[in-house]
Amino acid sequence: MQTINEDIRDRKFRPVYLLFGEENFLKQSYKRKLREAIAGDDTMNYNYFEGKGLDVNELISLADTMPFFSEKRLIVIEDSGFFKSASELLTEYLPGMPDTTCLVFVEDAVDKRNKLYKKVRELGHAAEMKRQDAGQLSRWAAGILAQNGRKITNSAMNLFLERCGDDMEHIRTELEKLISYTMGRDSIVPEDVEAVTTVQLNNKIFEMVGAIVEGKTKRAMEFYEDLLALREPPMRILFLIARQFNQLLTVSEMRAAGADRSAIASRLKVSPYVAGKLSTQAAAFSSGRLVEIVEHCVEMEEAVKTGKLSDRLAVELLITGRYK
Repeated sequence: MQTINEDIRDRKFRPVYLLFGEENFLKQSYKRKLREAIAGDDTMNYNYFEGKGLDVNELISLADTMPFFSEKRLIVIEDSGFFKSASELLTEYLPGMPDTTCLVFVEDAVDKRNKLYKKVRELGHAAEMKRQDAGQLSRWAAGILAQNGRKITNSAMNLFLERCGDDMEHIRTELEKLISYTMGRDSIVPEDVEAVTTVQLNNKIFEMVGAIVEGKTKRAMEFYEDLLALREPPMRILFLIARQFNQLLTVSEMRAAGADRSAIASRLKVSPYVAGKLSTQAAAFSSGRLVEIVEHCVEMEEAVKTGKLSDRLAVELLITGRYK
């Protein structure tokens, strides 16, 4: 991302950029930045294509077209799938593409062995937009609040990230709600966060596992029913439960090795506050018991895939402990 920012600042653009990864907010943000910097409001020299099955010959023909009263022609290609299945024609074309054309690819995932991916890295820049860790999200959110005349306490920020998760688009929306809610004040406290923020799925899973840890099966089932009412697929819930128990196993092993909360937070890429809560949950189990639960999660998933259990029943068995 630093490379793209420097290119925009210096107005020295590479012939091709690839924005990929799971953080959609960052991909869309840098796609907009590149368009504004290269094409601005110019629609005559800007083209956008989306989806699989694009005609490569049409793209090449357009890329060969000189811009009209402008230095650059910008072509944005999104979700093409070119970086999963090799596009030999496009790969061979890129080295000879006119320097008046700039291509920007936006993709969810790529195969780094792909010839086109390697060619883009050779001639331009490939930027992987990963999920940001708690520290990065905290600084980013605090910066947005500061721009709007707000300060936030550490406890409020920890609670905010715990409730909102790591999706930057959702965080941005929740920050706007907080800013509006605290109009006339310059400080945001935990009570403000609790009043207006929407709890993300991961947080509900966290609370569900917390209820399981505490032996509150009825409460855990209530969380499960709430998630089903929100039309969350049982298999996604199963995956998130398994992921959290995997985290608890990691925490248990790190604690046994003498790791502190800061080291755990860094390893799991969560805030120290969340690391503390995970440590509390992990302390309720032995490492051996956590290994058993993780294995049972795998067994439940396999049972669903082979048709031995319905997805909904598999999660119920995990929650109630009747898989033992």
